[in-house]
Amino acid sequence: MRQRFGFIAVEKGYIGFDELVEAMKVQVREELSTGKHRRIGEVLVGLGYMSASQLEDVLRIQEASSGDPDAG
Repeated sequence: MRQRFGFIAVEKGYIGFDELVEAMKVQVREELSTGKHRRIGEVLVGLGYMSASQLEDVLRIQEASSGDPDAG
């Protein structure tokens, strides 16, 4: 089963739990006000809590955890 992006980012030490919660709040507020959904990683980078390279690292780990034999 694919691991959640936020769980991986916290586990790697890229963000703290409070930053994840804040990003989730932003994500929900944006979706309610605009009807558009941004992925949590995009929100975290936009807030300055994660770098682009950290985002890519978490996405690689997430893809590898999916159990897809074609991943990584």
